[in-house]
Amino acid sequence: MHVEDRHGLDELRRLARSAPNARMRLRLQAVVLARQGRTSMEIARAFDAGRRSVQEWIERYNKDGVEGLKHRPGQGRPWKLSVPERERLCARLESGPREDDSVCTLRGRDLQRILQKEFGKLYHLNGVYSLLHRLGYSSLMPRPQHRHADPLAQEAFKKNSRSGWKRSVPPIPKKRSKSGSKTKRGSVSRAH
Repeated sequence: MHVEDRHGLDELRRLARSAPNARMRLRLQAVVLARQGRTSMEIARAFDAGRRSVQEWIERYNKDGVEGLKHRPGQGRPWKLSVPERERLCARLESGPREDDSVCTLRGRDLQRILQKEFGKLYHLNGVYSLLHRLGYSSLMPRPQHRHADPLAQEAFKKNSRSGWKRSVPPIPKKRSKSGSKTKRGSVSRAH
């Protein structure tokens, strides 16, 4: 495998040690091994990487030097929604469900419908969740409240219905192990 003589071995090793991240360190070490005469298959086995990946690293080093080994952002599938559409979607999410949505909280299926109806974009349900994640939204939400819920009636129900509740059975007392450790009951796996 041919490696351009851009840097000496000692300089490449020094650069690998001082690399800002593990990805860059790995690629520089691969260049060092290639300079020492190792094949792409040997290097791939040493780093648990693909042979073609190693070949691409060496090609990038030969073409652009150390700069060619840096991570190139922007790879991957482009967004289906343009920047203005994403901003419009975020505003729509922040405003909450509308009357015509007929729901008290927007769920994945609802967003899938909104994306198709209002934006003309078809998304798989997993794609909707991925989109939400990329936009910075979390799936953790407070429990939804129905729009016709009456908080006073709910509090009154809680106060008046407690008398009818039955007390639960007391827990099984913890047994200490014979070795003297305080192992919690059920925390030890049993062999089947």
